[in-house]
Amino acid sequence: MRHRERTLELLDTQSGGDVSRIVVAGVGPLPGATVLDKARYLQRDGDGLRRLLLSEPYGDPAMSVDLIVEPSHPEAQAGYIIMEAMGYPLYSGSNTICTATALLQSGMIPMREGLQSVVLESPAGLARISARVVDGRVVSITTQGEPAYVAAEGLSVDVPYYGEVRFDLVWSGAYYAMVDATRHDFTLGAAEQIALTAFGDAFVRAARPGLLQVHPELGDVGPLPFAHFMGPVREVGRTAGGHARYESRSATYVHPGVLCRSPTGTGTSARLALMARRGEIHEGDELETISPRGSRFVGAVLENAQVGDYPALHSTITGGARLMAHSHITVDLDDPLVDASDLEHVLSADPSASTGAAAVG
Repeated sequence: MRHRERTLELLDTQSGGDVSRIVVAGVGPLPGATVLDKARYLQRDGDGLRRLLLSEPYGDPAMSVDLIVEPSHPEAQAGYIIMEAMGYPLYSGSNTICTATALLQSGMIPMREGLQSVVLESPAGLARISARVVDGRVVSITTQGEPAYVAAEGLSVDVPYYGEVRFDLVWSGAYYAMVDATRHDFTLGAAEQIALTAFGDAFVRAARPGLLQVHPELGDVGPLPFAHFMGPVREVGRTAGGHARYESRSATYVHPGVLCRSPTGTGTSARLALMARRGEIHEGDELETISPRGSRFVGAVLENAQVGDYPALHSTITGGARLMAHSHITVDLDDPLVDASDLEHVLSADPSASTGAAAVG
C-alpha cells in the first residue's frame, strides 16, 4: 500500500518566550484574492493544519503558527496567516515580530545591515515594520499594524467563583477584554500563572455570550478570544524626544487555556488605546509592558485614527525574536493521531513547494 506522507518546512522562533512556528513550504496554494480570504478559507475548510501543528504529538497549544502565503497588496513582500489555540487572529504583534525575523534571517527577504523597512500583509491589512540588523542578526523589530480602538467601556459580568468582573472591550487585531488585575489581587508575577489561566478561562466563558464580535470593516471576527490583565502603571523616565516613559506588568490569557509568555503586542496596543481614551498617555509617550515571566515589549503612541464610527489610535510595538530551529517534519496521513479530513487537501505533494513568500529586495 502506498504511504500517504507529506513534508512541512518550519522555522521555529520565539519572541518574549512565545513560540511561533513559521510554515515556509509544504502547503499548496490557497484560494482567495487577499490574505484575509485565504485565512477564512483555511479556517472554514483547512483547520486541520492549525490543529496538527498546535497539538500533540506535533506541537503544543501554547505555540502559534504563521503560514507564509502570497500577498495581494503590491507593497507587501509576503503574506502571513496567524493560527493560535483560539483560532485565527487577524493580527498579532509577537507573531509579526517572529515572522519578520524568520523571513529576514532565512534570506527569504534579503537582509541588510542597519535599519531596514519590511512590509507584510496580515489578514487585518499591512504591517509596516522597521527591522534593526546588527552584525548580520535581527536584534529588534518595530511593527505598526492596524489602529486600535475602545469598542465598549464599563462592562461587567458575574463569573462563577470569582464574582463581578469589570472590563472594557478594545480592538487591536482581535477583541480584548481589559481587566484591572489589582481588583482581583493579582500582582502578575510568575507564581500566579496557573491562577491567572484559571481566572481567564472562567472569565472568557462567562463574558462571551452577547458580547460584540463584529468589526466595522472586517465583519464577523468571532467570539472574544483574549483577556488582558493590567497591573499598575508607573512613570520611569523620558524618551530621547522628551516624552513620558511608563512601565506596567501585564498578562494575556488566550482562550482556551493558554497564558502568553510574552506581554503580547496586540495586548500592549489595546492598553495604549485604553490609556489614551482616558487621557493617561499621549502622542510620543511609551509604555513598556512586562509579562509574568519578565519579558518586555515597548509600545509607542502615534497619531489618532478612525475605524468606522470609533476614534482609534495608531501605535508601534517593539520587541525581539530568536530563530530556534529550521526543520522538516513528516506528516503521516495514515497515522490515527492525525485527522486528515480537513488537512490532506491543503498539503502539497511536492515537499519543496513554497507556501508563497517572494524573496524581494
